[in-house]
Amino acid sequence: MRVVNELVCNHTSDQHPWFQRARHAKPGSAYRDFYVWSETNQRYQDARIIFKDFEVSNWTWDHVAGAYYWHRFYSHQPDLNFDNPRVKEALFKACDFWLDMGVDGMRLDAVPYLYEREGTNCENLPETHGFLRELRKHIDDNYPNRMLLAEANQWPEDAVAYFGNGDEAHMNFHFPLMPRLFMSIRMEDRFPIVDILAQTPPVPETAQWALFLRNHDELTLEMVTDEERDYMYRSYTQDRAARLNLGIRRRLAPLLGNDRRRIELMNGLLLSLPGTPVIYYGDEIAMGDNIFLGDRNGVRTPMQWSGDRNAGFSHCNSQRLYLPVVTDPEYHYEAVNVEAQSANPHSTLSWMKRLIALRKRHRAFGRGTLELLRPENRKVLAFVRRYESEQILCVANLSRFLQVVELDLSHWKGLVPIELFGSTELPPIGDTPYYLTLGPHSFYWFSLEPKPSQQLLSDGSITATTLPEIKLANGWDSILTDAGRERLEAVLFKYVPHRRWFAGKARKLKGIHISDWIDIRTADGTAYLTTIVLSYAEGDPETYLLPIAHANAAEATQIIERWPHSAVAWIRVPGQEQRGLVYDALGPPGLADALLSAMARRRRFGGPNGTLVGSTTKAFARLRGPETIKLEANLSAAEQSNNSVVFGERLIFKVFRRVEEGVNPELELGRFLTERTGFTQIAPLAGSLEYRPDHGEAISVAVLQGYVPNQGDAWKYTQSTLAGYFKAAEMRVNGDPPVLPRSLLLTSSGELPEIATQTIGAYLDSARLLGKRTAELHLALSSDATDIIFAPERISPQDQRSIYQSISGLSMRAMELLRSQLSRLPQDAREDARGVLELEPQIAHALKTFLVRRLTTTRIRIHGDYHLGQVLYTGHDFVVIDFEGEPTRTLYERRLKRLALRDVAGMLRSFHYACQAALRSDQVTPEMLARLQPWARLWVDSVSVVFMRSYLATAGTASFTPQTPADLELQLTTMLLEKALYELRYELNSRPDWVRIPLRGIRDLVAPG
Repeated sequence: MRVVNELVCNHTSDQHPWFQRARHAKPGSAYRDFYVWSETNQRYQDARIIFKDFEVSNWTWDHVAGAYYWHRFYSHQPDLNFDNPRVKEALFKACDFWLDMGVDGMRLDAVPYLYEREGTNCENLPETHGFLRELRKHIDDNYPNRMLLAEANQWPEDAVAYFGNGDEAHMNFHFPLMPRLFMSIRMEDRFPIVDILAQTPPVPETAQWALFLRNHDELTLEMVTDEERDYMYRSYTQDRAARLNLGIRRRLAPLLGNDRRRIELMNGLLLSLPGTPVIYYGDEIAMGDNIFLGDRNGVRTPMQWSGDRNAGFSHCNSQRLYLPVVTDPEYHYEAVNVEAQSANPHSTLSWMKRLIALRKRHRAFGRGTLELLRPENRKVLAFVRRYESEQILCVANLSRFLQVVELDLSHWKGLVPIELFGSTELPPIGDTPYYLTLGPHSFYWFSLEPKPSQQLLSDGSITATTLPEIKLANGWDSILTDAGRERLEAVLFKYVPHRRWFAGKARKLKGIHISDWIDIRTADGTAYLTTIVLSYAEGDPETYLLPIAHANAAEATQIIERWPHSAVAWIRVPGQEQRGLVYDALGPPGLADALLSAMARRRRFGGPNGTLVGSTTKAFARLRGPETIKLEANLSAAEQSNNSVVFGERLIFKVFRRVEEGVNPELELGRFLTERTGFTQIAPLAGSLEYRPDHGEAISVAVLQGYVPNQGDAWKYTQSTLAGYFKAAEMRVNGDPPVLPRSLLLTSSGELPEIATQTIGAYLDSARLLGKRTAELHLALSSDATDIIFAPERISPQDQRSIYQSISGLSMRAMELLRSQLSRLPQDAREDARGVLELEPQIAHALKTFLVRRLTTTRIRIHGDYHLGQVLYTGHDFVVIDFEGEPTRTLYERRLKRLALRDVAGMLRSFHYACQAALRSDQVTPEMLARLQPWARLWVDSVSVVFMRSYLATAGTASFTPQTPADLELQLTTMLLEKALYELRYELNSRPDWVRIPLRGIRDLVAPG
């Protein structure tokens, strides 16, 4: 936060000690000359009277001094005499007092009226600018990085003079623009805005206008014509009590009739026109006013923080408040307050926060040039803001009715307008006029961009030359202060979508907000465990975990070479010749070591909005081994939705990237299986990290598990065996193998053909063992009938209907997506796709049969994302890992109890995937593929039969196992179909060239043969 204080240069109160001293001093003395005195009230007659409602002259008689004193405003505000050098000295001291306290700038109140000269209007005199230059030099010489904001209510050509040549005020309020914004939406005509912008001269490079809609005074109508003033009075002051001086004393919301659309439109214009927007307190919540308080007090009532006593502004007796709070029924503080609106994502306050955050991401709004467009429809205001390579088209409908506008955008031919709020991509701009339809009082911001192109390397990594740079005012630690955090968020907006762990690749990202950060000391310095909230054009936001750290120039080179995906941005700090690097801190071992120590010692780390808590299980000491042995940390090279760090083949530290409130199943199931069951074919839980926000449920951040020596996962093991299988099958010349009847999968009777046992060989034993381990896992997960979280539950008719409804909805969405993507699929997949689309009625019928028979099995906690990649092969056995469930589902969904055959179906579909993946080898020609497909089917069917029989034999009469072939077929077919439909949607969104695998799986289930 920066603080800009008020420096009232022009006048003081008549109660001020200076004035009391002056009126008692002798005429001509230094103290007397602190103010402007005269024996007559006829001097400076060309100066206008500003507050005509209250004053009849700029002179007032003082009976103590026996003279008239000069005042440009109210008679109780005598003007200082700037021809007296002591006045300047006193003002400089007052300014120094505040700047020494750390104030970041000064607002110069009523600055045009400092000097008086006969024959002039006593405004904007050369002497005033001379004083401003002196003040600016004094501040620049003694207080670097401070600013001056002038309040000069003048026409643009006079107001611009207060910037000087970049040596007077840094900023100045653009008073003439403000009333014309209100005129334009009332007249439904852009002319008042366009006209005043055309009259506004350019400002120095180091200066900028301050734009505003309302402030602490009346809505001034000084800088308008008499006709315009009359129009504004008639339009906005139906109650004459709202008129004051040459203005209107109302807040923004009452001025606009509390019309949400008009309020949003006006704020949209405020934040998109050239200059720095200044928002008057309370306008961000559409706060009301009280025009019956007198003077300008109606818009100065206490800020409405909450619905509590005195609107949360003060706990004092309500009668002691400087002004009463607003109790108007429409704007009552109990309904309109910060607390209430902060809890509502659709409130005016929440909308304003999003609008401001969006503006901050685009420098063209703050620094860019303005290029006005002039469409024939005068009810539409359109302009382009341009800064460096950034170009933003802003279009606003000033009318209360829908409008159509055609824009000449030929200068931007070939560029694509991308709407900034929702990231919606419009058709490219061509030679013809560009048509837009705008709703009543709506506005759009479009980024004009070339066709999207991949700016990073194909693997998502970054080189030193493509890495963005963040400039900080202080050291690296300031990166999470307000300004530094905003710059980092802008960089992350482009960094995060290219990460493997980013799950929103199919969604349009709107914004990134760093919600909290935990300071963690490491051997290399300081790292921050940040939580970042990603908002999208559609759907709910997501929260991700991103640990960041800083490296100097020498370390940066090594990090970019060894962990190229971790490099986030260069850091430039004043006074340092070489740049530093901000990087994802999970690569180098420093942070992982610190977090392991935190878990071992059960430490807590506090952040602005939450606490990080480490803990261990009873198994930790055994799994970790002697503390005297240093465990070397190495980031796993596997690119997954999470990241894992291996500690010396003793422990594995799994960090969740996308996190939610609530316990992660990886932690919940891992703790249960480790501490309360005898199932040992898992990576035992050793510890965990948990983030506890100040408000809301705890969040699982990471788990620590015992390391399992292995030869890779079961997918790799299966692929290696399939390579040998297909090589042997290719050499057979005796025709196609037999087709196994489906009944073999559902019963324990019947033998596999001899050719299957001969060609598949030892892998059948592996499938048998895997089926056994799967059943043992389910038996363990359902073993505690006293624990409500793990106890098996009977499936009610409502549960059965819910399962059907979920899969039916999945089917409809999958078919709809398939239809929309049909023309974009690879040529060889389109025939399969059309075939499946024709089977849509049969799919619906197959799912409907799930409701025909009442299920007698139970629901239990299951793995939830069970396939060959979730099982480690040790060389002689299998170990089940990754219990977090399907990452695309919410934690609530992943923790639901489900049919055990859902896991079984996942593994059976994985056998099918593995076999088809093996056939995608470059060494398999199209001719070979056709000949090997029957052998692929034999392998999948045979392995599935062995796996299934082993599973059923081990599970026995467990409550989660169907006890009749009919029930088994019903449940298994439904679960297989659900899995295949899920795969279809996934492949359509992520890997269209793999889509034939789920398409054929669906076909085989619904229309076999």
